[in-house]
Amino acid sequence: MLKQAIIGKKVGMTQIFDENGKVIPVTVIEAGPCTVLQKKTADKEGYDAVQVGFDTVEEKKLTKPELGHVKKAGVAPVKVLREFKLENASAMNVGDVIKADVFAEGDHVDVVGISKGKGYAGVVKRWGQAVQTHTHGVGPVHRSPGSMGASTDPSRVMPGKRLAGHLGVEQVTVQNLVVVKVDAEKNLLAVRGAIPGPKGGAVVIKNTTRAL
Repeated sequence: MLKQAIIGKKVGMTQIFDENGKVIPVTVIEAGPCTVLQKKTADKEGYDAVQVGFDTVEEKKLTKPELGHVKKAGVAPVKVLREFKLENASAMNVGDVIKADVFAEGDHVDVVGISKGKGYAGVVKRWGQAVQTHTHGVGPVHRSPGSMGASTDPSRVMPGKRLAGHLGVEQVTVQNLVVVKVDAEKNLLAVRGAIPGPKGGAVVIKNTTRAL
């Protein structure tokens, strides 16, 4: 069960200074406001949770089922939906708003996002494999994967090998980041360090379950 959770949007990275003049690299996140669209209870669904929406959008950008879902809740159309099993889910109702002030300075959070897409990448960039020696005779294959290690038996490349392919656009969770600053009026969080995804990408911020 989570104590706090909210959906946000990555604004970008900057730096702030602490009381000792030390530079702290932070990522600014537009966290909320998020509206509760649906409440799930142990009696009906078997567990307590709330579904929240973030980032209002035009009606024409939603499908008919999505539009019907938000109209049933009586809220504005939203772009991102997430479900959270919060400790206080049973006390929340449809239409309630979650804002950035659910977090405070010094809180430890996990941030979940979709990593940047890097297209088709080779084994050196994708898996960190070493390049071949740049000596005479190697030829134009310095960044090639090299031998696959298979001979007459089994006469094929075994599945699961680290080869070239699509890189990025995967769900990534960065754990145990510290909330350095909270701006409740502008719904902004400044989190120490980097988080996954491009600027404008949707992220989920939740209290960390693994304090280091």
